[in-house]
Amino acid sequence: MPSVLLEYPTEHVALLRMNRPEAMNALDMKTREALADHFEILSKDDNVRCIIIAGNQDVFVAGADLKEMADKKTLEMTLSGVREKWRKIASCPKPVIAAVNGFALGGGCELAMHADIIIAGENAKFGQPEVRVGIMAGGGGTQRLTRAVGKFKAMKILLTGEPFNAREAFEMGLASEVVADDKVLDRALELAQTIAGLPPLAIRQTKEAVLAGDDCSLDAALTLERKAFDILFDTEDQKEGMRAFIEKRKPVFRGK
Repeated sequence: MPSVLLEYPTEHVALLRMNRPEAMNALDMKTREALADHFEILSKDDNVRCIIIAGNQDVFVAGADLKEMADKKTLEMTLSGVREKWRKIASCPKPVIAAVNGFALGGGCELAMHADIIIAGENAKFGQPEVRVGIMAGGGGTQRLTRAVGKFKAMKILLTGEPFNAREAFEMGLASEVVADDKVLDRALELAQTIAGLPPLAIRQTKEAVLAGDDCSLDAALTLERKAFDILFDTEDQKEGMRAFIEKRKPVFRGK
């Protein structure tokens, strides 16, 4: 069976299901490659407007596959191409929603943080426990977590390896919403359908402005925002959206 399953649960929405239940969906190289390949293809598919990543009811991703990593040396890790595979997920221009049930630890927490929205089940557990096995977060955890929750919360999580629950994740700004465990995927699909029904170019420009602006000064970020805003006035969707509003009808967005 593939370690990542691709489904299309509704129009314009792609669902990637992690599928290594025997290993708690741990990220081995085969799974990393499958994820990267899917993201590369879906990023270029104009029919896909939103992507969901999910595990199963018990686990999102429990971390990296330590059995595969334990005996590797520095050169092997450097030449493995892991960072390039993460980069293909991070560079996806489409909105990404992580639907998190159960454990999202180590690489699983980092995978969730590559998303734009995180929907967490009430019993979800997040964490970066890498220090407990002699390493550190290496898939963006030290940077994305700090940007999401601030230095002092991030330091506690990264330096102790202690897990935290969904409610704590929500309160510190990591999770977007917390819902009942059996409603996680339903809520993610609901949000994905809402996003998929909106003008794709405006959604894409919004994501780009938010992510690019995060590393800029406020003045530079506002300049990026204004240019993206102005560009959208040359799109058919902008004309359709405003005309539909004036005419009191539902707009039909075509991504043009």
